[in-house]
Amino acid sequence: MNRTIRAAVRAVAVAGLALGLSSCSEAVDQVDKAVDETYEVTYEVTGKNVDSIDFHGGGGKAMEPKVESVSKPELPWKKTVTLRGIMPAAVVPVAADPEGAQVTCKIIHKGKVIEEQSADGLVTAGGCTAESPVGK
Repeated sequence: MNRTIRAAVRAVAVAGLALGLSSCSEAVDQVDKAVDETYEVTYEVTGKNVDSIDFHGGGGKAMEPKVESVSKPELPWKKTVTLRGIMPAAVVPVAADPEGAQVTCKIIHKGKVIEEQSADGLVTAGGCTAESPVGK
């Protein structure tokens, strides 16, 4: 009887281990797919007296994205970029004006605004950062 119970427990343990490894394998496959998946966002910046705009343009690594810059942009400014995996979408307009500056930034994904921020003052850095929609 003990031998039968031990054999059954061993069979369940082996099946559980195989199922667990299968689940790990599936999780790894999902992460690999998410890292390789791309998504597109559009950055929009409006306001007045914006000196520069920094943004994630799609280069670099997911956790160390390459930051691109535009100096003295013509407003309203709009840029569509393709990002990869878990890389966050980010745009940071910077303005400095003694008479006051104002900026609004938006991040749009599939026609929907996923982040919007506004700021005004003598020196303004109104940044928008949005989490990657990959894997949601």
